[in-house]
Amino acid sequence: MSPEVVSDLMREGLFIAMVLVSVIIIPSLVVGLVVSVFQAATQINEQTLSFLPRLLITLTTLVVMGPWLGGLVHDFAMKILVDMPTFLG
Repeated sequence: MSPEVVSDLMREGLFIAMVLVSVIIIPSLVVGLVVSVFQAATQINEQTLSFLPRLLITLTTLVVMGPWLGGLVHDFAMKILVDMPTFLG
């Protein structure tokens, strides 16, 4: 297996990992920012007020985007498995 092939597979794998994390984290960050601004404006310092909306939006994001994210990982794994004979031979 040539270094170029390894480099391409690592690049694609890292890109997929970045997409997986970004799709889950970015909505949670946005909701956390909105809740923090609300807490600062109203001076309410309740822990569950900041945690519960982020948890719910993260779970909703996983439910909605889960099939697409799973498809990305599945396609990448199938690409590696199908091309395995050419990598080794």
